[in-house]
Amino acid sequence: MNPIVRRHLAGPFPFRCRTTDALPRRALVFASALFLAGCASLSPDGGTADVQALVAGNPLMAGQPAQRMPDEASRKSVDALLARPLDAEGAVRIALVNGPRVQDAFATLQLSDADRVQAASLPNPVLSFSRLAQGRERGLERMLSFNVIGLVTLPWQARWAGQRHEAAKLQAAQSVLLLAADTRRAWVRAVAAQQSVVYLRDAREAAEAGAELAHRMAQVGNWSALQRTREQLLLADAAAQLARAEQAAVASREQLTRLLGLAGERTAYTLPDRLPPLPQAAPELGDVQARALRDRLDVRSAQAQNTAVADSLGLVHATRVINAMELGVVRNTTFENDADRSRATQRGFELDLPLPLFDWGQARTGRAEAQYMQSAARVRDVGVLATSEAREAWRGWNTAYGLARRYRDEVLPLRRKVNEEMVLRYNGMLASVWELLAETRASMLAVNAGIEAQRDFWLADTDLQLVLTGSSPGGMTALQTAAASDAPAAGGH
Repeated sequence: MNPIVRRHLAGPFPFRCRTTDALPRRALVFASALFLAGCASLSPDGGTADVQALVAGNPLMAGQPAQRMPDEASRKSVDALLARPLDAEGAVRIALVNGPRVQDAFATLQLSDADRVQAASLPNPVLSFSRLAQGRERGLERMLSFNVIGLVTLPWQARWAGQRHEAAKLQAAQSVLLLAADTRRAWVRAVAAQQSVVYLRDAREAAEAGAELAHRMAQVGNWSALQRTREQLLLADAAAQLARAEQAAVASREQLTRLLGLAGERTAYTLPDRLPPLPQAAPELGDVQARALRDRLDVRSAQAQNTAVADSLGLVHATRVINAMELGVVRNTTFENDADRSRATQRGFELDLPLPLFDWGQARTGRAEAQYMQSAARVRDVGVLATSEAREAWRGWNTAYGLARRYRDEVLPLRRKVNEEMVLRYNGMLASVWELLAETRASMLAVNAGIEAQRDFWLADTDLQLVLTGSSPGGMTALQTAAASDAPAAGGH
């Protein structure tokens, strides 16, 4: 048997014989645990400070702590950031204090905190009352009952709920980092799309000039219909590319607006004219695989969930035969409806204990063991995913950086030089106006390709930071789904 499973099979119930001297001390410890568990209370901030500590210093956060609810000071800071061209850092700051997704993440964490307090609260006693009549007799029955199993398992339930809450904090931190990363990506796409629109408009204007000149030359008989049609085709293609680019710019800007949580007049913010320049050199990140396994929040969350599931296995084994027991204090009073008005009172206790005749807990035990093995498999799966994505993101970052540098250092300077030489040849009547227009269109398309390469680099940079310190969007979704499916089954025991 797996040693971790064997360790948790012992559970919180010590069945071994102990000396008489140890019993008072054990009883005192158990009573203290019950008292501490029953006094659990909600966190004043719903766990916000713990989440902020998990993401503090992360390069994706732009130095801005995530805020549970926007206040007047945060609204003023948002207005100040929107008053000037919005850079990537400013966009992340706005999303972290004003975005709906960060508020949803903290609300989900608050629900987990409420579940923790609920699981650590003492079970309420049940008061039963009945009035019976038989002939001249009248009877009153009162019983105050307690769930004994609930009292005995309360310390374990409190510990298990606390472990689940720690995992929920890690998931909330992942949601915050994912929001920061998505905001950066949306900002990069919006600025790049806006920049591409500017160059494609110039390309369309050049195509319009060529088409108009071709039309005039065809009218005077200097050009054929084929040559004129080719210029018109270039104009139509340039117009189509511009239309697609304009729609992409609108879509990317609206995506950024949704992440920022802006509406009304605030949506009229301005973006910079161009993307930030490339870094001068690639940073040394060391062993990206080891860093991902050490720092990624989804790996830590999977490990925390696995610990909670392993602890639940011990309780299931300990209560697989007797999983319910109620102890009640009974007081019955019978009245005689005669002249003496006599009455008789009975006192005692009542114990409700299910008899394990048909269900010996095999199904619950098998389910708990399967959930533990499933949780352990998820930990391994998340670890494999983290190292694989770290290698892939690091390779993608280097490829995107090399391509963007090539456009910056080689392609665009050469294109600029060719364009200048073409202008000189045109001024010296060594090149026609058609050659000049064709070179102008080619230069604009090269600039647009350089913008796309620069955009791809900044997207790859965001992806690398996320997979090294945050999580994988697909991996986090699977982990949250698994946690939601495991919670009712474990909590029901």
